[in-house]
Amino acid sequence: MMRTSTKTICGILGLAAAAALALAQQPGQGQAAAKPPLYNTAKQKLLEGKQIFSFTQTKFDIAAYCEAAKHYDYTWFEMQHSTLEFRDIEAMIGACPHVAAIPMIRLPDAQEMRIQHATDIGVLGIIVPTVDDVDRAREAVKWARYPPVARRSTGGGQAMTIWGINGINYHNTINDNMLVVIMIETPTGAANAYDIASVPGVDVVIIGNNDLSMFSGYPQTDPHYLALVTKIHDDVLRAGKIFGQANATYAKGHPFSNDAKFFQNGPSNDGWVPPGGGRGGRGGRGADASAPPEGER
Repeated sequence: MMRTSTKTICGILGLAAAAALALAQQPGQGQAAAKPPLYNTAKQKLLEGKQIFSFTQTKFDIAAYCEAAKHYDYTWFEMQHSTLEFRDIEAMIGACPHVAAIPMIRLPDAQEMRIQHATDIGVLGIIVPTVDDVDRAREAVKWARYPPVARRSTGGGQAMTIWGINGINYHNTINDNMLVVIMIETPTGAANAYDIASVPGVDVVIIGNNDLSMFSGYPQTDPHYLALVTKIHDDVLRAGKIFGQANATYAKGHPFSNDAKFFQNGPSNDGWVPPGGGRGGRGGRGADASAPPEGER
């Protein structure tokens, strides 16, 4: 009886071990069901290693916005250097909520109120300018996403109705879809670039080319300016983050073009050119689709 029991037990254990081995060789539940593509298609493209381009919206013009937004990766709503208000941007996003260009706002700063307003009206990305240190970068990250990773609070606004469709739980998915973009525009920011880029929750770090030139006192062709750009580039990549430049003319033919993925303005996805060579209610750029807006040359 003892031998039979021992054999039986050994057989059971053998079957259990085989079953465990077979289970281990199968993809786990998370592996079998791969993460669905992000509804922030601009962020999805960045994660796939692609360059993305925008048009810049500085005026309240629903018709011009909805037309231009059909043709680009994302919209750069400009609030640092324009008189646009949140109600203006809210109305434009709400007029054509699922157009191709993902809505993002360049805010004047990293204040909680501004970031909460931006996310509540439905943007999927915030761009914070003139970041000189980790404190400002941390503030940007803190208010852009929900707990447990950050401190965004639950409020009203149209964001949930725009993105929480087709069975998508907005609250459970927006943290992954939110894009936090930091701009380094000064020698101080360049000196702290690695620490800034290393802040958890920062997705992209871009150079504000014109301001970096202005604040440093070096033209963009000067070796000292290029040394600052090189340091920022190297530090951002070393931190494992996405690198970009505001000036879209650097998307090709620049030493860092292959590494740079995020640009302000640039070519449309389908060859579309705005009427009169303008851009989404901004205008005044002639026929050069990659020409940076005023202040980013």
